[in-house]
Amino acid sequence: MKKRKRIYLALTIPAIILMLWFIGAPLVNGLRLSFFKWNGYSQKMKFIGIENFIKMFSDDVFWSSTRNTMIYGFGSTLLQNILGLSTALFLNKTFKGRNGVRVILYMPIMISGFIMGQILRFFVDLDNGVFNEILGWFGVSPIYWMETGLSATIIITLANSWQYMGLCMLIYLAGLQNIPTMYKEAARLDGANRWQEFTRVTIPLLIPSITTAVVTNLIGGFKMYEVIVAMSGGGPNRRSMSLSYYIQMLYFNDEKAGYASAVGVIMFFMIMIITLPINAWLRKREVEY
Repeated sequence: MKKRKRIYLALTIPAIILMLWFIGAPLVNGLRLSFFKWNGYSQKMKFIGIENFIKMFSDDVFWSSTRNTMIYGFGSTLLQNILGLSTALFLNKTFKGRNGVRVILYMPIMISGFIMGQILRFFVDLDNGVFNEILGWFGVSPIYWMETGLSATIIITLANSWQYMGLCMLIYLAGLQNIPTMYKEAARLDGANRWQEFTRVTIPLLIPSITTAVVTNLIGGFKMYEVIVAMSGGGPNRRSMSLSYYIQMLYFNDEKAGYASAVGVIMFFMIMIITLPINAWLRKREVEY
C-alpha cells in the first residue's frame, strides 16, 4: 500500500511542476511587479513599495470596474444556474427531438466570447441595430441601449449568461440522470407533491452539481473579458470595464505595468476570498446516496 501511494505521489509531480511554472511563477512575478513603477517595456523600474495599492483607494475607474466585476460574476452565475437548471429539468424528460434541442442550447458556448459579442452588438447598436429596427416599425425612436455604464454592464451580463448557459445545462443534466429513481418514488409514496419532491429530494442530491456550476460560473464571470471588448469596448468612458479589461488597459494603453500588476493581485485575492468560502459552504451540504 505504501509503495502504491509513493507511485501515485510520483505521478502527480509533473502536474505540480507545471502548475508551479505556469501559475505560481507568474503570480509571484506579478506580486513583485506590483511594488514597482514601470511602463511595461523599459529596463528602468522604480521601487515604490505599496504606493500602487494605496492609489486604488482614490481610483474611480478601479472601483467602478470592481462593481462591474461583481455584477458580471454574481449576475452571470445566478442567471446561468437558473436557466441551466430549468433547461436541464426540461431536457431530462423523454420527448421527440430532445437531442436536437440539447445541441441548439449548447451551441453558443462553442463560439468564442469575442465573436459572440460582435454578433450580439448588432442587436443593441443605436444605428441599424436589430432591436431599434423593430422599434422603428412601430414608430418608436431608437434607444441607446448601452448609454450608461450600468446599462452596458447589465446587457453584457445577459449576453454572457445566455452564451454559457449550456455549460450549466450539461452539468445539471448529468447530475439529474445520476439521481436514483427510487428516492423520487419513495417521496411520491409518502405523499410528496412535485414541488416537495424537487426541493426535498432533487435539490439536495444535486448539490455536487450545484457546487461545480456555481464555482465555475463565478470564476468565469469575475474574469470576463472578450464579450466586454466586443460589445462595449469598456465604454462609455470606461464605465463597463471589468477588472480583467482594466488590467489590460492599464498595461498596454496607459503603460502602467506596475499598477496593472497591483490590480491583478487584488483581483486574484478577491476571487479566492469569494469562491473558497462559497465552495466550502456548498460542499458541507452535499449528501451521500
